[in-house]
Amino acid sequence: MKKIKNILLFFAMGTLFLSSCNDYLNVQPDNRVMIDTPEKAKQLLINAYPTSNYALLTEFSSDNIIDNNAANSTGLYIAPYDRMDDDIFAWNDPRQSASTGDTPYELWEQYYQSIAAANAALQAIGEMKQKGVTDVMLDKCKGEALILRAYSHFMLVNIFSKAYKDAQKSQSDLGVMYVSEPIDVVTFKSKRNSVAEVYDLIAKDIEEGIGLISDDLYKVPKYHFNVNAAHAFAAQFYLFKRDYPKVIEHANAVFGADPSAMLRNWTATYQNAEQEAYAYMSADETANFLILPTYSVFWRRFINTRYGYKGSARNGNIDDSGPTWSGRAPFANGWMWAFSNGQYSSFMAKVLEQFEYTDRVAGIGYPHIVRCEYTADALLLDRAEAYIFLNQIDNAVADLQAWNKSHRSANIIPAELTATIIRNFYIPSRQYFSFPFNTEKLSPQFTVSAGQKPFVDCVLHFRRLERVFEGQRWFDLKRYGIEITHVIGLEATSVTLPYDDDRRAIQIPSDAVGAGVTPNPRQAVPAASMAGMVQVNDTPDDSN
Repeated sequence: MKKIKNILLFFAMGTLFLSSCNDYLNVQPDNRVMIDTPEKAKQLLINAYPTSNYALLTEFSSDNIIDNNAANSTGLYIAPYDRMDDDIFAWNDPRQSASTGDTPYELWEQYYQSIAAANAALQAIGEMKQKGVTDVMLDKCKGEALILRAYSHFMLVNIFSKAYKDAQKSQSDLGVMYVSEPIDVVTFKSKRNSVAEVYDLIAKDIEEGIGLISDDLYKVPKYHFNVNAAHAFAAQFYLFKRDYPKVIEHANAVFGADPSAMLRNWTATYQNAEQEAYAYMSADETANFLILPTYSVFWRRFINTRYGYKGSARNGNIDDSGPTWSGRAPFANGWMWAFSNGQYSSFMAKVLEQFEYTDRVAGIGYPHIVRCEYTADALLLDRAEAYIFLNQIDNAVADLQAWNKSHRSANIIPAELTATIIRNFYIPSRQYFSFPFNTEKLSPQFTVSAGQKPFVDCVLHFRRLERVFEGQRWFDLKRYGIEITHVIGLEATSVTLPYDDDRRAIQIPSDAVGAGVTPNPRQAVPAASMAGMVQVNDTPDDSN
């Protein structure tokens, strides 16, 4: 049975760190605070992690969200939560948001703040070593700083640039600035590296740092780059770079012989969304590798607003069939929630807002969403994809079956997943599961053979289910050049995003452009793409 409950829930989480909202160019460690001990380097890294949530930008850009206005047969206009939402969904450059958090500015700033902190720690560690300090904590901190720096650049380049194509073609695509030393505001150069250069520098940081990562640096290592999280990140990075043997290497370093013991328990059911959210994000959950608290109001988009997860966004998604099940995906039973009986949207409690009150009487404070950024379940699908392109189909099917078997409710056990079932299900006529790829147009080196195609479709389908509401679907659409269509406004105008359109790189914030950073190129937007758009009052709404 479909489990939908009406809820209105805010709960406190006072331990989350909230970073400042200054422009990243003005954020650099205070030189008057000397980082001259291993413990001080560790303390610097504790608060170095980005606190912004990219899910809004990338999920709204993907095929996981629809415009409720376009689906509204009564002609009733539904307002967006924020005017920026209209821009993102239409693949236009986002205007300044009336709300806080979840904006290109916040993401850009937060990732570069993390990079600045990592660079300050690395510089201090180098200076301490030159002075003869030999504490083993230094190497552990160095490993964390290098991986954090690599991760922050990885997110920046995948959000604000086009997808990696290959070592040659990606030289022509604007990446981001790869900052590998503490920023001097006076002399800082804002020239963007190419996508290829950024990927090469990320690989260098990963290779240097991953062997230094240790799980005993913190009491709760899952809030930092621990060993499993670092390998999961490395596997994802090399998957995007299409270095498949390295994907297998890093995934195997986590799983050993049996991945099933590390997967999430999807048979559990919960009495309310709060209970589910706590269980999902728990540091005690074996499947969780890296847990990132973020400052975000993304969840509020699922409350009676213009854009939501319903209708055609569910085709090939949670409320659709699969290779071993019919109807809703088995793991979703008991995990989905909604306001107004799902009239506007539904969601999983993984995105539930946790509100940190600064004044309970006044009802003010900071909204948070905790991201389980790297998990065993997602890593298993990354390895399966790598196996497919290494033509190790049996190994890929074994991983896909492990995922298929674990993702069930207590009362529904999917049938055994086999290569034959996959080939028979993911056929061109199943338009919601088998998408046309444009990989060879993006790069002649990125070929998907006819024999590989159904298995790639399967892993992309499973990943879409696994990471729904997290924003990761957008990266798969970019990597494979999958063209998607959004139906916009009361006139239901269909707009399709071509496989290598410039708008697949979200525009960098105007603050960065004003600081001298080259913006992403933009082609003239066809007049047809503006048809059916409803004018939104530019006056910020402070009611929330």
